[in-house]
Amino acid sequence: MTEIRAIVSDFGGVLTSPLIGSFARISEDWDLPLEALGRAMQTVTERSGAHPLFELECGRITEAAFLEGLADALRDELGRDVPMHEFPDRFWAQLETNHELLEVLVALRDADYRMALLTNNVREWEPRWRSMIPVDEIFEVVVDSAFVGMRKPDPRIYELTIEQIGVPAEQCLFIDDMDVNITAARELGMAAVHFRETPQAIAEIHALLGRPAAA
Repeated sequence: MTEIRAIVSDFGGVLTSPLIGSFARISEDWDLPLEALGRAMQTVTERSGAHPLFELECGRITEAAFLEGLADALRDELGRDVPMHEFPDRFWAQLETNHELLEVLVALRDADYRMALLTNNVREWEPRWRSMIPVDEIFEVVVDSAFVGMRKPDPRIYELTIEQIGVPAEQCLFIDDMDVNITAARELGMAAVHFRETPQAIAEIHALLGRPAAA
């Protein structure tokens, strides 16, 4: 078994509470079916020729443009206005730091594993997510899709992260909550843990590293 020397972690949904919880709360508060949001996203895609979330997370459109496009599509879909300008504050208000997993990553950093953060994110949201965890104390490499112009599962963003961390893919352990992102990492030769819940992820991390469960 190849020795793991580096940990590459996602942020949202791994180092935070599940993202779907935030979406569900907003959906309930606004009486906004998630299916309607999905259809509105598709409408914007058809109008612009590009998926708006992908464009946002690659830094090619602004948060304001993204929200405005969705608001227009939702107005057409629902026949009423949805206050999408409130979405970022409401979304982030629901997220909590996953302190239990964060403690595991701190312990791995202290055990001399190389540490990288690889996140699909939004340029304007950087102050929000950085305020939730001590990013620079834990991670020596941070790769944010919005600043590098590509997003998971594009192999190039994994390759960039691997290059910056200076460890071969086969010696990297990747942690993410999205199956498609896990698949891409494994295709590049990385070991991977598909985060579903914290105890499961911690147990799998320890198993892959050959470390005691209480480490």
